[in-house]
Amino acid sequence: MSGRIHIDHFTTLDGVAQAPGGPDEDTDGGFAFGGWQAPLLDNTVGAQVDAGIQAMDALLLGRRTYDIFAAYWPHQLDGPVADIARKFNAIPKYVASRGMPELGWRDSHLLGGDLVEELTALRERHREIHVIGSIDFARTLVAYGLFDQLNLWVYPIVVGAGKRLFPDDGPPVALELIAAGAVSEKGAVLLRYGSTGSVPTTGDMTREDSAT
Repeated sequence: MSGRIHIDHFTTLDGVAQAPGGPDEDTDGGFAFGGWQAPLLDNTVGAQVDAGIQAMDALLLGRRTYDIFAAYWPHQLDGPVADIARKFNAIPKYVASRGMPELGWRDSHLLGGDLVEELTALRERHREIHVIGSIDFARTLVAYGLFDQLNLWVYPIVVGAGKRLFPDDGPPVALELIAAGAVSEKGAVLLRYGSTGSVPTTGDMTREDSAT
């Protein structure tokens, strides 16, 4: 049985995914809206996120997100987010990095070889692997179709400049909508996409045969 790779992303309406959790999470580029997600949390999104976390049996992270998680989650085992912390602590963590980072969090492993081969091995080892945050790494997975499902929680705010999963310089990617969730109490929508392995196609709306 081949496991599935999910990419979980919280994003503003204008596509910014940088630092949803707190002011000091990622201030690159002078980003001034760190923690933009916090005022918009609600029960619906909480239930969706919790269901995804409980279903996963491995975490796959970029180096920067791993460092943020490793500094936070091992210290939350008895707090209000203890269920999430215990799950993250219990499952294997895989870190995609070109360097040789120190991985002190329990059951953490470096992916430093050929990415396709590494992901193939993870699919054989695990049932449901989730990438959380890790914007740069997630861009690579999306660009090359190396994922099974992209879970986008889209929030009704616009913040302007910031890091995006889909940057202005591409690459172009065609996706397939798998499902659209209900609007949450504070206006977030969960959109689930699959990879088509193709680029967008174009047409000419002035041609009579353009509609099919």
